Amino acid sequence: HILFCGSCGRMRICGNKKCDTPSSISPTCKLSRKKIQINLHCGHCNLAVPVDGWVRSVRAQKANVFLHVNDGSSLQSLQVVASSELSDPLLTFGSAVEVTGILKKSPHQKQPVELDANFIVFCFIFFFLRTFPLKSKSDMALSIFANFLISGDNGFVEINTPIITSNDCEGAGELFQVEPSGPDYADGENFFSVPAYLTVSGQLHLEVVSGAFSKVYTFGPTFRAENSQSRRHLAEFYMVEAEISFTQSLEDLTKVMEDMFRFATEHVLAHCVEDVDLFHKHVTPGQKLKEYLVSFLRITYREAIDILRRSSERFAFPTDWGCDLKTEHEKYLVKHCGNIPVFVTDYPYDLKPFYARDNQDHPERTAAAVDLLVPGVGELCGGSLREERLNLLSARAGLEDVYSWYLDLRRFGSVPHGGFGLGFERYLQCILGVDNIKDVVPFPRFSHSCLL
Repeated sequence: HILFCGSCGRMRICGNKKCDTPSSISPTCKLSRKKIQINLHCGHCNLAVPVDGWVRSVRAQKANVFLHVNDGSSLQSLQVVASSELSDPLLTFGSAVEVTGILKKSPHQKQPVELDANFIVFCFIFFFLRTFPLKSKSDMALSIFANFLISGDNGFVEINTPIITSNDCEGAGELFQVEPSGPDYADGENFFSVPAYLTVSGQLHLEVVSGAFSKVYTFGPTFRAENSQSRRHLAEFYMVEAEISFTQSLEDLTKVMEDMFRFATEHVLAHCVEDVDLFHKHVTPGQKLKEYLVSFLRITYREAIDILRRSSERFAFPTDWGCDLKTEHEKYLVKHCGNIPVFVTDYPYDLKPFYARDNQDHPERTAAAVDLLVPGVGELCGGSLREERLNLLSARAGLEDVYSWYLDLRRFGSVPHGGFGLGFERYLQCILGVDNIKDVVPFPRFSHSCLL
């Protein structure tokens, strides 16, 4: 039977030959819907349930047709057993369907339950886009970091820092400028009376609030107008950033960075086993995420340069003192240290932004800054103690004009503090072993590409 439901108006295939009126179908539209993941593990059978999802496979036999339906909530699909009378040419791979039936215990060991179908609704035919990038389960992963920062003794307060800002936090000039459009605005007119940009970091705003709450964090989008096509750069990405007052040393930061990485990764291993196994089987065979949960190593920038210079590896970029560490250097250092996360500390002062604290260790003159390097990616986190001494901060050229408010934070009282930022997409790259950062977000933004 092909019928049209009087309640929802959608086309239905019915296996009951006595069911010849729309009114006999419509009550099924009111059944409570649950995700396939919940149905697979509910532990209750002989329940009438509707299931929405996409057909992943169809296997027709003489008396029955077997479907595997998935709604994205689980890697495992729900097997649907339907009478051959429900079979239809529209019932094919990629079809979006609503199946109503009785949830029963499955006779097969590989699946706890199966659905004995009574009705099948065709929502539409979906042609699978094989080039569409993988969609990460970002909402859950974002909450993992938040749970760590706000729980127990950590006690961080979440701050929603602005996306539109007048500050260039990193000082590199890689900014997207925000300008109004339309007939009411002249070309070059500043809507905010000052030049405004999409944020590259929420750090400076967190520093302001850390004067009232000693531990604060933010989790939001950041933007970099970096003309890069590399496998680890995006123009739009998410960062979790934290700022901590009353810090005594870099160890105060590295402890939080290491504990947060370990907490999030252990949570993923405990609650997302199927997802991790899928990637480690098909994307990075042999990767063992548990090996990343050992105590992180710590080396100085000077030690890193010595390791690189003693290496027999031929690098494309120089490895002299004062040179910035490139991706090839970072990956080599991780490999040299046993393919586990490594902290690199005390970079040359001139390599770091204006807010990094001066170690005053002449003649080398380094900054109290740290990067966390991880396998397969390189830099994952970057942080530093902040320069709280007004006389040293004022010595930086140009700050008085652009960052006078930032100097005022020191001028009218400050405390030793520091913070860091972790790139969320790079974290996904690291734990899943994905080579290209563009493959861990559904709509990657990078130079010369802004689809949709």
